[in-house]
Amino acid sequence: MGDILITDDERDIRELISEILQDEGFTTRLAGTSDECMAQIAAEVPALMILDIWLKDSNMDGIDILKSVKRDHPEVPIVIISGHGNIEIAVAAIKQGAYDFIEKPFNIDQLLVVIRRAMETSRLRRENTELKRGETHSAELLGDSAAFRALKSQLDKVTKSNGRVMLTGPAGSGKEIAARYIHANSNRASAPFVTVSSASIEPERMEEVLFGREVAGRGIEQGLLEEANGGVIYFDEIADMPLGTQSKILRVLVDQRFQRVGGTDKVQVDLRVITSTNRDLEAAIEAGTFREELYHRLNVVPIAVPSLEERREDIPLLAEHFISVFNRAQGLPLRKLAEDARALLQTMLWPGNVRQLKNVIERVLILGENGGDITAKELPSSEDGGGEEGRVVLSGGLATLPLREARELFEREYLLTQINRFGGNISRTASFVGMERSALHRKLKSLGVVTTNKAGGRVAYIEGDDA
Repeated sequence: MGDILITDDERDIRELISEILQDEGFTTRLAGTSDECMAQIAAEVPALMILDIWLKDSNMDGIDILKSVKRDHPEVPIVIISGHGNIEIAVAAIKQGAYDFIEKPFNIDQLLVVIRRAMETSRLRRENTELKRGETHSAELLGDSAAFRALKSQLDKVTKSNGRVMLTGPAGSGKEIAARYIHANSNRASAPFVTVSSASIEPERMEEVLFGREVAGRGIEQGLLEEANGGVIYFDEIADMPLGTQSKILRVLVDQRFQRVGGTDKVQVDLRVITSTNRDLEAAIEAGTFREELYHRLNVVPIAVPSLEERREDIPLLAEHFISVFNRAQGLPLRKLAEDARALLQTMLWPGNVRQLKNVIERVLILGENGGDITAKELPSSEDGGGEEGRVVLSGGLATLPLREARELFEREYLLTQINRFGGNISRTASFVGMERSALHRKLKSLGVVTTNKAGGRVAYIEGDDA
């Protein structure tokens, strides 16, 4: 969450504010002079500052500190308090970048409302800063499977346009990375990329977060739409946006203008809109939870992001990439994947997709040995169950069949898995399973397994099933 630095020359006041905030679960630090305040900031930049205008026995007053902090740490919200406050001081503080202004004696409820809003603003700014720092890295697309190449080809076609793109696909498949790739390779690459997490923002705060707000005598707080001006606004999981906000976003798409909460002026913006969802929006429209007109406005260029199951060939490459990432970011061991680990990773179930794979690799690096290759023994035996080491746990259906039928069923499923793992490449499959190519062809024919070309690449299926 980050901590709050309270600077006030009156000890009773700063300790009272600290106790109130600590009761609400916040962490606080205290300073009584400008020197103490600047030393605290130098030691660690706070998430939020509460700053008195007048500081006795100090080299700087509150406005001086405000200017200094806003110059060096513009992302830190600062709430100004003063017992000598007037509208001129409030306006001066707001013009210098203060988040808000509260007069002493203050109302505790009012103080808490302002602090909670300011802390949320601080969180969003930190997230956006972190995302911008990692933007080049996070926009990197990795893969060589047919499904991946088809995705990249589609993304490359839309990078230079200004068309609205809707990315669909299961959770964890990499929809935000795809959105960042579009931005990084567009003519808006030098402008902001701002993410709106539709599911994590409280519905009653959504409009304020998006459109910003105006408070009489206190000034303007920009929303995410203004922060994204000239760049890209990315609505993650758009299906979770409240209905009331949907209608207002629809007007923004039409006019590229909006009003801040509490304001009267129209704010003009230039935005490219990219959205994502893992849900069926047409079903949501039928259920009355999503506006049909908004759907058609957003779904100009639909692009499906494939699940990890559809691009199993890419799993070793992605795993090795995550090993490298965790080595750089966390100092975890830089280990290689043994061949048995590569094979197991490609045959495991991945309901959480790329995100789940990343989590598994991190877990293995944290819990595993510091040296040597990562072996299959270090991986989860199965993401949906498992058995004792060295044993194969039979499904109920397989365990009840005669040996010949069970063997045939196992061979069919095993070869289907391996062929699809290698993207339908018979030569690579034959090499892995230890068979001659011609022998594998005969075996597949006897088991009723056929291969065919589909949009995402070559796949295998059982003859008689839907391809």
